[in-house]
Amino acid sequence: MKLCCSSPMVPGATLTEQADRLREWGYDAIAVFQPLALWTPAVRAELGALEARTGIRPVEFVLTDDIYGAAMSPDAARREACRDMYREAVDVCAELGMVTEIEYEYGPQDPMPLFDPYQQPTADERARFLEFYRELLGRAEGSAGSVLLEPLNRYESCYLNSVDDNLRVLEEVAHPNAGLLPDTFHMSIEERSIPDALRRAGDQVRHVHLGDNNRLLPGDGALDWPAIFQALRDIGYDGAVNLECSTSGDPAVTLPATPARSRALATRPPPP
Repeated sequence: MKLCCSSPMVPGATLTEQADRLREWGYDAIAVFQPLALWTPAVRAELGALEARTGIRPVEFVLTDDIYGAAMSPDAARREACRDMYREAVDVCAELGMVTEIEYEYGPQDPMPLFDPYQQPTADERARFLEFYRELLGRAEGSAGSVLLEPLNRYESCYLNSVDDNLRVLEEVAHPNAGLLPDTFHMSIEERSIPDALRRAGDQVRHVHLGDNNRLLPGDGALDWPAIFQALRDIGYDGAVNLECSTSGDPAVTLPATPARSRALATRPPPP
């Protein structure tokens, strides 16, 4: 597995500075969460040359803005602005062989779904989401890029909260550029067993977000990380495991200390 870190967690004024730090700290890759307002041709060129310059491979690319997660919004202008942002991210991933993600929505739920979890979209909502997902997959078709579904917890998305819900969508679209992006923080809320859910997902797992149950670095919460990494080994996963969480302190201290601990988990042999 390749150890990756999300760009907002890493000190540095440019992608190159961030990647240089990650290389010094023992990481293999970077996940770029790029503010849309700062996305320029110069930054795109820097991204394309990043691995050659630094040795750190960019493996995930997401454009961020307050319209993120609004691809299914009832507000037509907001919905189309969000979709255009997603289209741009997919085009970048298709060009550079990276992954990006899509969810039904992203944002605080109101009312909060305390007693009605795992809501399901109507037939019309599902059809409209599948139509847009297939459009994005078509933009990546024939490339090494992927458009992945990320299950979000019920407090951040009304639908597609569980791994199983997302696997049903993947079965329906049946596209080579589709797949699953499980996030251990969200899974800690929605899954009875994170290892079992990963095993059910199997080869649909194309990228992984790491965060403990309190969204701190792995090992700073209550999750059973040996069991999680064992499940990833059981399904033959050898892609990137990306820190997408809080550093809970000075990242210049906490991030350099993380690779050795994570690699030990990722390579630990199964118990006899």
